[in-house]
Amino acid sequence: MPVPCSSCSARVASVSALFALFLAAALVLLQPGSQPRAVTAWLRSADYSRRCSKQQRCRPARSEAALPRGIIESHSDLEMRSIHDDLTSWPPPAESGKRRSLLAVAAGIKQKEVVDRIATKFFSDGFSIMIFHYDGVVEQWGDLRWSSAAVHVSAVNQTKWWFAKRFLHPDIVHEYDYIFVWDEDLGVQHFHPARYVAIVEKEGLQISQPALDATNSKVHHWITARARKGGFHRRIYKQKGVTRCYENSTALPCTGFVEIVAPVFSRAAWHCVWHMIQNYLIHAWGLDFKFGCCAQGGRSKNVGVVDSEYLLHLGIPTLGSSSSPPSKDNKSSSDAAPGDESEAPIESMMAPPPEASPSFGDRSLIRHRAQEEQVRFQERWKYATQSDACWVDPYVN
Repeated sequence: MPVPCSSCSARVASVSALFALFLAAALVLLQPGSQPRAVTAWLRSADYSRRCSKQQRCRPARSEAALPRGIIESHSDLEMRSIHDDLTSWPPPAESGKRRSLLAVAAGIKQKEVVDRIATKFFSDGFSIMIFHYDGVVEQWGDLRWSSAAVHVSAVNQTKWWFAKRFLHPDIVHEYDYIFVWDEDLGVQHFHPARYVAIVEKEGLQISQPALDATNSKVHHWITARARKGGFHRRIYKQKGVTRCYENSTALPCTGFVEIVAPVFSRAAWHCVWHMIQNYLIHAWGLDFKFGCCAQGGRSKNVGVVDSEYLLHLGIPTLGSSSSPPSKDNKSSSDAAPGDESEAPIESMMAPPPEASPSFGDRSLIRHRAQEEQVRFQERWKYATQSDACWVDPYVN
């Protein structure tokens, strides 16, 4: 049965009236101060959701997400703050000059003079200094002019990689452009920290080390030896010995390699390397063969050795030993001649357990632990690469 037109008109008029009434009510509610409390809260919540939904999607699901962005302090540094600092103006003015770099050295009191020479040069060039005391002796360093400005951390019988994993977290050292993670037995007569940083910045080296004076140093890999010509090098050419290196060689240690003795990392590279350091590592033998994965690009380009600023590697045994030179009959795998640079099967380099060679004393304990760490690290690396379906080795031939 058809509906009369008069009825249709009445219905349209009714709907229009209801719509007009709803629009008028909405306009009233939108006037400031006219909304009921519940409606006001709902409007504010809806506005917050519109403004923040996109931001929330980009924020990590962490506990600090409950804080306003402006109060979150994600990074820190190792700079000391005086109780007399003026806080009347906040935030404090930005620090002038170039960004700082950090020197971290594991040291014992027996090498106080050597470490003093190292730290004095870095301190004079405005570097921050952190000393890891592996023998527990801290007070006897207080007479050195840089000591009160340095951060001292003490843990008995630990090495720099143990300390670094626990006290050089990337968020703590984020303010530093470069992190020097050095051994204590280094001569710095021919090294200038500020000049070194200028070179690595100019050449874009993410991971680097000063070259070693091969005449007067303990050199394990020829790529770390100082070249007489040029300011730096990224590869070596070697046609003798077990490992031979040519212009097109890509394998370690022909190119893209620095040793664990005196590495220098950019901020980004250290962020990667820190995550690679295993908690059980103390000596970290073999870790340097994986540094290239953290080079922020091709290791043959971003890893290099600086020749113009070079070191002497004194090769002084420290943990568990006097300062006397190591016995020639008691070489570790890391003490191999520079020509023996290939990564031989680790099991063949393992020393017998300490109980089988008690005459070697504490040095054998250290050596066995270091070699065992190297085996375990390689095993874990292999397992990790096989388990991670998303990881691609950038250096597979």
